Amino acid sequence: MSNSAIIPRYIWSDLDPDMRRMLLARPPRSGGAELSKQVAAIIEQVREQGDQCLGELTLRYDGVALSELEVSASEWAAAEGHLDSELKAAIAGSRERITRFHQTTAAQPVAVETAPGLICEKLPVPIQRVGLYVPAGSAPLPSTALMLAIPARLADCPEVILCTPPGKDGRADPAVLYAARLCGVRRAYTVGGAQAIAAMAYGTETIPACDKLFGPGNGWVDEAKRQVSLDPEGAAIDLPAGPSEVLVIADAQANPEFVAADLLAQAEHGPDSQVLLVSDSAELLDAVETALAEQLAQLPRAAVASTALQHSRAVLVETIDEALQLCNDYAPEHLILQLRQPRRWLPRVSNAGSVFLGDLTPESLGDYGSGTNHVLPTGGAARFTGGVCVDSFRKLITVQQADSQGLREIGAQIVRLADAEGLQAHAQAVSRRLSWLDAQGEGSRRGRGNAQRQRIAVGPLPWR
Repeated sequence: MSNSAIIPRYIWSDLDPDMRRMLLARPPRSGGAELSKQVAAIIEQVREQGDQCLGELTLRYDGVALSELEVSASEWAAAEGHLDSELKAAIAGSRERITRFHQTTAAQPVAVETAPGLICEKLPVPIQRVGLYVPAGSAPLPSTALMLAIPARLADCPEVILCTPPGKDGRADPAVLYAARLCGVRRAYTVGGAQAIAAMAYGTETIPACDKLFGPGNGWVDEAKRQVSLDPEGAAIDLPAGPSEVLVIADAQANPEFVAADLLAQAEHGPDSQVLLVSDSAELLDAVETALAEQLAQLPRAAVASTALQHSRAVLVETIDEALQLCNDYAPEHLILQLRQPRRWLPRVSNAGSVFLGDLTPESLGDYGSGTNHVLPTGGAARFTGGVCVDSFRKLITVQQADSQGLREIGAQIVRLADAEGLQAHAQAVSRRLSWLDAQGEGSRRGRGNAQRQRIAVGPLPWR
């Protein structure tokens, strides 16, 4: 291990299993148990006091005295005038690409005849009211407004609200408002942090309670989302979206300047971000170290990036196969494969939020508008979930309909299974219908008519 480098370096083969687990561990969350306690107190205060405490909490944590919580019509209207034409064009271009990708990949209604006369369907149904959280922190994130508002609109959610922290002037960032309005959002509130999550989860006099909350944030926001999602009276959440992270796998032919740039792009997010570089080439790791020093000196956020790099890792492995196994154990939010044949290795990736193939595909493309979503699982959650998409804003409701043929086809099996489980009422719900059909006569005109009417009823899927 070398700790004198900008990014600490390790040789994978030198580490025992315990050291390897420690190496792949995320940085300890700042605040720990004390943060959880403070967040719980904020949530309880919002539930008890509503709008009144939102102003107090905003003054305490953001240093801003709010005159009103909701973004006014005049503020919405003025947002566009604060932006230059190039930024507006960039937002519009990203909106188009994100829409195209999300619209094409959204789940469609499906109907399957699982047995003669038995139709089973799956219908995507929008969640009624969703809350979007767009962080500001040291910099507002209009890109996040796009990433959340576009799939919400494509999912046809009837009610969409947005919370974002106020700037020093007490107003929401104009670029965030412009991006949100471009995607159909009509209600926004200048509230941030854990108090915004609590307000959207439980509701206040001004902010309505939502069924599901979306968006990334700092440790306070992430912890608030976790707590409200565990409360039966709270709200569901999209996914764990805490401090940003990237893992870069690079071979000997990778461009060290590109690799360094990708590492710094994540490190500048915040001091609790984490970056990992894995390579089978010691020479590549040396070259990246040099490039990091040169590029870091030029960054306005060098202090933030330097702190993040202190708990980041550079790992020398023997083979790219070994690098992919390390990756799947770590389950990164972002994975960059700076390899000569990156697509060849893609089938080996099982745990990652989003993958970027080749030297010319920086993670920044996904952050700002290649088309995929940048709200991705962090902290190893990529082991069991993916990023936000249109279907995150929907429920998948199943439907079934049987005619007389369908009921006869599977009825005896259903009765047998219900009897095996000791649930006689379940069995009778089927057997009584079978007896009724027998009493009507197998080939009766009435039976055929009922079956025909039910088949016609299946018809086109009830979805616009």
